[in-house]
Amino acid sequence: MSELYDCRDSFEDTLRELAAQDKRIVAVVNDSVGSSKLTQFGKEFPNRLINVGIAEQNMIGVGAGLANGGLIPFVSGAAPFLTGRALEQIKADVAYSNTNVKLCGMSSGMAYGELGPTHHSIEDMAWLRAIANMTVIVPADPVETRQAVEVAASTIGPMFLRISRLPVPVVHDDNYRFEIGKAARLRDGNDITLIANGVLVAQALEAAELLAARGIQARVLNMSTARPLDKEAVLAAASETGGIVTAEEHTIFGGLGSAVAEVVVTNKPVPMRILGVPGVFAPTGSASWLLQYFHLTAQGIYEAALELAEVKV
Repeated sequence: MSELYDCRDSFEDTLRELAAQDKRIVAVVNDSVGSSKLTQFGKEFPNRLINVGIAEQNMIGVGAGLANGGLIPFVSGAAPFLTGRALEQIKADVAYSNTNVKLCGMSSGMAYGELGPTHHSIEDMAWLRAIANMTVIVPADPVETRQAVEVAASTIGPMFLRISRLPVPVVHDDNYRFEIGKAARLRDGNDITLIANGVLVAQALEAAELLAARGIQARVLNMSTARPLDKEAVLAAASETGGIVTAEEHTIFGGLGSAVAEVVVTNKPVPMRILGVPGVFAPTGSASWLLQYFHLTAQGIYEAALELAEVKV
């Protein structure tokens, strides 16, 4: 079995390395030093870790103020509270004001499984994808997380990094180079396309293996940038494979599947299946059980693709 990694570790390692090179980089947290994995960052840069306490709305304002002062703030906290509690401040202080703030939503999706719907962050992509000026990135593994943090630090403008705590394998090789707005084709195929981001990219790759055993060659795209979306990759998939399955650890409303469907329906309509949380509050249970409950697994993606392949025929 492939070794599994917590992408928060890659986030913290990269941020420390960047901070050592650039004194403008600071971290702002909402009493979430441990859950953001920023303990070592705080030890190495005690004057560059600002803990505002459990005050997410204030945290966004502090981040915006630091950015206006010429610093590069990485504002980090549990994704449901960073996005839900402070959405107005994100809209007004960060996006509308076009400040150079990097929002880092930790433990996104259903990673806080047993803590229930209050801690599940399954609406964050929809909320932030709807806000002008906001770039939304969902890394799939530690390799992509590292590169996304590096790109965030060197790119001017508002950005949301959705970082999961669920263990994932490495899906990118040493030649991979993350680029905002560009999908990564991880597997070639012309029978159907599987598009995923975050923790479900590895599941999509496993599903493609299952499909290959049935003689179905699936293209697999890691659509790590939910906004701006790689429209060219989506349209190529629609034209060349004739059917698309999307998979995300998020509600099916407003997230990756919706973004792909918006492109498909207005340019090249093809059959689609959108896998995610089907417009309900997820029950309380472990993260792995919740993914199985909503069929957000290799088997679930495989079955949806098989159904879609029959529709195409």
